[in-house]
Amino acid sequence: MAPQNILNADLHCHSVVSDGTLTPEALAERAKANGVELWALTDHDEIGGQQRAAEAARANGLHYLTGTEISVTFAGETVHIVGLGFDANDPAMHQGLHNTRGGREQRAQEMAQSLAGVGIQGAFEGALKFVGNPELISRTHFARFLVETGVCRDTSEVFRKYLTEGKPGYVPHRWANLRDAVQWITQAKGVAVIAHPGRYKFTPNEEFALFTEFKAHGGQAVEVVTGSHTVQEYVKYAETAKEFGLAASRGSDFHSPDESHTDLGNLPFLPGGLTPVWELIADRIQ
Repeated sequence: MAPQNILNADLHCHSVVSDGTLTPEALAERAKANGVELWALTDHDEIGGQQRAAEAARANGLHYLTGTEISVTFAGETVHIVGLGFDANDPAMHQGLHNTRGGREQRAQEMAQSLAGVGIQGAFEGALKFVGNPELISRTHFARFLVETGVCRDTSEVFRKYLTEGKPGYVPHRWANLRDAVQWITQAKGVAVIAHPGRYKFTPNEEFALFTEFKAHGGQAVEVVTGSHTVQEYVKYAETAKEFGLAASRGSDFHSPDESHTDLGNLPFLPGGLTPVWELIADRIQ
């Protein structure tokens, strides 16, 4: 593998096991074709695809790290914490993720009821077609249903008109707390990473509190280069990583060839002067 910050690592993407549209095997092939050297599959609140992903990585000559993306409630916002390089057989992590997924079906039923209130019928069943497992149903699956049925042209329009706060179909969910999510990862010998911090609508004080608490609970890294960050945010969160003594991660947050703005591996390299997260868990790279 290439050294340090010039490694084409993609440590954030999703498969059909959560809300992506490609299988772990198809993602591995796409990553390889796009020049990815180190890959992780990070499905939402789920590690059921890890064995398939690791085997597909081996078959494609990719280095691999286990991964997941845990939904957390912090200061009234949903924050995502990526876990990398953990033991995918750890019982406490399995139980914690199972509990986190448990509220999704009830929330989805309430989302469908809200959409029915504005004349959109059959949304729960329609969304379920895109995932199969009610434990893993999410807003993304509802968005695909709304596109499929012609309510919206694309998923961007969906999230302008529906499923966000103050719009039809929005139902908040109480996720795991920050401490528990970080500890599930670290106790399973992994590294916890704050995902795409530029996406959260925090005040500067709230963001400072997030990073401070995350570090206090044992978090060790932050996504600096990710699909939803601007060039200015690369710079900002590189400085934040230095300020808090955190390693830096890189990942596209790829979900689908038709929906994602950034393809697997198609990102700038990490800025210099940072510790790449993969250096912390080099012994866990498969």
